[in-house]
Amino acid sequence: MPICTLVGNLSAKLQKVSHLRKRAYIFLFFAHLNLHISKKSSTFAHLFQNDMITFIVSLVLLVVGFLTYGVLVEKIFGVESERKTPALTKTDGVDFVPMAPWRIFLVQFLNIAGLGPIFGAIMGIFYGPAAFLWIVFGTIFAGGVHDYLSGMLSIRKGGVSLPDIVGDELGKGTKVFIRVLSLVLLVLLTTTFLSGPATLLQGLCPLSTFSFRLSTIPIVWVLIIFGYYALATVLPVDKLIGRFYPIFGAILLFMGIGIMVVMLGWHSGEMPEVFDGLHNRQTNGLPLFPMMFVSIACGAISGFHGTQSPIMARCVTSERQGRWIFYGAMVAEGILALIWAAAAGTFFADSETGLYGIDGLQAFAAQNPGKNIAALVIDRVSRSWLGAIGGLLAIIGVIAAPITSGDTALRSARLIVADFLKWDQRPIPKRLIIALPLFLCVFGMVFVDFNIVWRYFAWTNQTLATFTLWAGTVWLYKKSRQPAAGSHQKAEGSKLNAESLGYLIALIPAAFMTMVCSSYILIAPEGLHLPVEWRWLGYIIAGLITMGCLCGFCLWARRQARKE
Repeated sequence: MPICTLVGNLSAKLQKVSHLRKRAYIFLFFAHLNLHISKKSSTFAHLFQNDMITFIVSLVLLVVGFLTYGVLVEKIFGVESERKTPALTKTDGVDFVPMAPWRIFLVQFLNIAGLGPIFGAIMGIFYGPAAFLWIVFGTIFAGGVHDYLSGMLSIRKGGVSLPDIVGDELGKGTKVFIRVLSLVLLVLLTTTFLSGPATLLQGLCPLSTFSFRLSTIPIVWVLIIFGYYALATVLPVDKLIGRFYPIFGAILLFMGIGIMVVMLGWHSGEMPEVFDGLHNRQTNGLPLFPMMFVSIACGAISGFHGTQSPIMARCVTSERQGRWIFYGAMVAEGILALIWAAAAGTFFADSETGLYGIDGLQAFAAQNPGKNIAALVIDRVSRSWLGAIGGLLAIIGVIAAPITSGDTALRSARLIVADFLKWDQRPIPKRLIIALPLFLCVFGMVFVDFNIVWRYFAWTNQTLATFTLWAGTVWLYKKSRQPAAGSHQKAEGSKLNAESLGYLIALIPAAFMTMVCSSYILIAPEGLHLPVEWRWLGYIIAGLITMGCLCGFCLWARRQARKE
């Protein structure tokens, strides 16, 4: 049956059926379309001839996780469909602007993704197939929960920024710390996503430069990107971000899907498999734990997401949309990370010599010392597998994606300061008063060699995620202690909500990430860099810190119970 006939039949049926049946028809349509394509090309017959079991199972697990664990997280949180969201109660035409759910999803996906899940996944696959497990389980049980809670708590608390969400649950002192940590993180991120694309654009189209100390800065491109940043930070969210970012988000998804199709259908390289062993394949001597769990941040869990979710939380019109927008965008990012981890681990395989894909990647990295390996991999894979279109998409991805993440980072910084000052952001002068100092900080950082400082970004990012999970744990625990709707006082043994242990969905990943961040700062080169023979001590100290946090939570919970 021709494709146009399939589309025509689907459209006719969708006009006559219920919403539930629409989903079924859409699913059947894509199943029929896949069958149609498979019949046209015998190439897909090679799909299961290659070792791709881990990759396919990982994709299935992510989708199943969204449909099952995502629903559980939503149920434990307790969405209230009838509750009006800040987008409706605080509409100001600047930051609180109702938008269509599909548009919010694509903007949220682009905001949290950028190049994070691509760069992180490529560097993470150096550690071996264990990266697949972290991407899958990190996304489902940590990242998805983190993003959902940060977005939904922002909605429930009136559209506040991350420091206020964390501070409300963990105390005023923590609020101040998170506010400073968030602003430092966002300014640093914006500066990096300004300098990187400017350098790449300078290579494509050389313009005037400026020499400062030992560095040559592409000042014209910096100013052009900076001008765009200024517009995206100050203009209403629906004028620039809401209008154009869905396009870039769709392009990022399309690029990933294109890579996946070619990899599964045409590429004959050996796919790294979990059953080949979970041992550390990294050759730099650093341990898999905790290094891999920090290297793969976007694509598993990232504190940066917690600063971005409140931006879109101010545009959501129903709490029911939260799972699709916040948890769903995280799952989409996890899928993108899986694709690029598999692509990087497959592309450099050599079937003639029996060279394992990851070993080929290690050799490629050794041949290009001091270069951005992830960017080189993106370029080679895209051009080789997608041709001229791939080259164009690679340019868009490597340049446009970080720019769009940089400007929303700056916008989030403006909102954090505005929430602290309690300034109405409808008047343009007030927006500019907050934004101008941030602009100056970012512009000044362009002239600073912060390579050493940047090494701490990954750790800072995961530390921010850890605090967000602890805040979510406290909020969920408080909610679990509330009497069930319609119950009378505390009869029958103090009847509580059915989700009385629901806080565990945040507590478990919070404890795990506490262990990761604590051990990382003790073992990593940019931390205390304990020698190999003393790493056991670092793990013991990190374990004690984690146990201390758990004991502190238990003591607090006991005090809360006594108050009741």
